[in-house]
Amino acid sequence: MIALDNLDRSIITLLVKNKNSTPSDISRSLKVSQSKIWRRVKKLTDSGVLTGKKVLVDRKKLGFGVTVFLGVKLATKRRVSLADFERAACSIPEVQLVQHVLGLYDYRLRVVAKDISDFERVLRRRIMTLPGVGDVEANVLLSEEYRPGPLG
Repeated sequence: MIALDNLDRSIITLLVKNKNSTPSDISRSLKVSQSKIWRRVKKLTDSGVLTGKKVLVDRKKLGFGVTVFLGVKLATKRRVSLADFERAACSIPEVQLVQHVLGLYDYRLRVVAKDISDFERVLRRRIMTLPGVGDVEANVLLSEEYRPGPLG
């Protein structure tokens, strides 16, 4: 964990609100020299607080109207390696996220589909044929609100 001061928090808050903010924009907003902002952003990036450039994609505009979260319990943990399951799940184009979790299920998958019948096709032909799949529970996403977290 890195110690953040008020300037670091302000920089992060501005970047969360507008990922396209340049150091020049931030320096004007915070009334701090651009070189100081450059140094702080570099420090935050080097320490791993800021990582990459996140691109948000509107799935609906690409024709994916349904998002489903799947809880997957592996039936045969000893016969199938976790790496084999993860590799196979990641190879499915409709699977956006594969998370190994602790709890009732072993994995949580985020799956997108054009509609419910398309999701059923993905579930039957792809998800249920993954190595070691046992129980699966589906939760259809009804709405989603982006929350930037405690610093936003």
